[in-house]
Amino acid sequence: MEPNPIFFGDLATVFLAAVAGGALAWLTRQPLILGYVLGGIAIGPFTPGPTVSDPHTFELFAEIGVILLMFSIGLEFSVNDLLRVKWVALAGGPLGILLSIGLAMLVGSVIGWPITQSIVIGAVISMASTMVLARLLLDRGELHSRHGRVMIGITLVEDVAVVVMTVLVPALGEFDSGRLLLIGQALLKALLILAPLGYLGAKVIPPIMTHVARTKNQELFLLVILAISLGTAAVTQMVGLSLALGAFLAGLIISTSEYGHETLARLLSLRDAFVALFFVTIGILIDPRVIIENLSLLATIIALIIVGKLVIWTTVVRLFRYSWSTAFLVGTGLTQIGEFSFVLVQVAKTAGHVGSEVYNATLAASLLTILMNAALVRYVPGWLGRKHPGRDVLEAAPWPPERDPLTQHVILCGFGRVGSAIGKSLEAFNLPYVAIDQDPDVIRRLQVRGIACLYGDASHRELLTKARAEDASLIIVALPDIEPALLVVNRIRAFNQKVPILSRAHKQVDADRLMTAGSTEVIQPEVEASATLIRHALTWFAVPKGHILAYVEQYRQSMERKRQQP
Repeated sequence: MEPNPIFFGDLATVFLAAVAGGALAWLTRQPLILGYVLGGIAIGPFTPGPTVSDPHTFELFAEIGVILLMFSIGLEFSVNDLLRVKWVALAGGPLGILLSIGLAMLVGSVIGWPITQSIVIGAVISMASTMVLARLLLDRGELHSRHGRVMIGITLVEDVAVVVMTVLVPALGEFDSGRLLLIGQALLKALLILAPLGYLGAKVIPPIMTHVARTKNQELFLLVILAISLGTAAVTQMVGLSLALGAFLAGLIISTSEYGHETLARLLSLRDAFVALFFVTIGILIDPRVIIENLSLLATIIALIIVGKLVIWTTVVRLFRYSWSTAFLVGTGLTQIGEFSFVLVQVAKTAGHVGSEVYNATLAASLLTILMNAALVRYVPGWLGRKHPGRDVLEAAPWPPERDPLTQHVILCGFGRVGSAIGKSLEAFNLPYVAIDQDPDVIRRLQVRGIACLYGDASHRELLTKARAEDASLIIVALPDIEPALLVVNRIRAFNQKVPILSRAHKQVDADRLMTAGSTEVIQPEVEASATLIRHALTWFAVPKGHILAYVEQYRQSMERKRQQP
């Protein structure tokens, strides 16, 4: 089969557009997805300049992006996160969604929209982007504030709701008894398929992941992850449900195991690449002419998102006895729509419920509301006199969930013979620590003992973030191999320049590399073994203790000088 040079040229153009748009967004401190969409518009068939020959070719890549995105959402979904803000999230979330749909139906009845179109628009505007919101909160250091937790809890509920909506939207239509029966059949079908599939997956997938983890083969681990996510998505599609639903279910199953963090860490780069293609593809399909011809529709959707959702979510949060300032901050943060709105409007367009004008207006509204929302989240807290929230409203993320928040703790990377010995010494003096190791059996034993631990590669930023490396008082890299240890030290120093790092190295050249990478101190077993043997030998011959300690110190200094010599 001859390779198609046109396709690969188009693929290169798409990636270049993603890079250019992403770089522009980064330079202007805007969400990257804005840059991706703008890059797609720039190379689309509706704008002058370079373009791709067949935009629909890349819709397959966009589908893969949706699968990986939904899979990662399933991995990140945590029942414990919701329980901390359980009532406002679990009860207020669906209430806000229903009110958004009701508002769209009310406005649609006044304007003259068909009822199905009104419902679709209401569903689309009810979905805020967890990804965009989390990034904005992280940038401001407010992810674990009270309003930050409420917002994330609500968007997690919305992420689950979008899975249900992908099942319901294709069955929408005229609300006669036949259509209602179809909706009921769709829900029953989903339940009959997902219940046994979820039960089977929960029993089969974790043991498979355990066997794969024991191989300690990174490539095999990633391939199994992809096989599970794509395979589950394919199964749900074969029975008439959505790809996104199956991917979410697969992620949710793995998230309940100890492999969730490592799975997400390995998947992030691949997911982000395909998600970038998804957003570029969305931009390619936006027709600015259709938007210009339907400016009133776009203005109405934006007003529903900015004004309508602000009022709805402020009221809903206030109903759950949060302060007005917290409620207003939550309402402000949710005044945008993102990637799952794209998914829903695509499903509705495919089902014939909305036309290209609603589709293009939704895409444009997402682009504009994310831009406006970024400014609102940045400046509204200052207007409320809360630009720097006090400690009374900041709540550290309780990880591990069963314990008090970890601060001023030790992160122990590697729990082999050396790491376990260090861990026992820390336990003896009641010093809190988190262990990170790639051996699933080690992690299981630590879990039985109630020790805070994470399965996976300690060089992954996701795991270091979960272990709260930014709040650690010390990080010990007890990995026996130099290359993984170097990677861990480099990754830690990339986002935390101050925390002390203790490392181990067998060779002098390896110790030099670890010091260059940013280790505070490197322990060499050979040097320490020699020092111990010298001390014991001189003690045998009754050399005074003070002379022995002085000589050992002199020996260590001479080894240090040799290490520093070019």
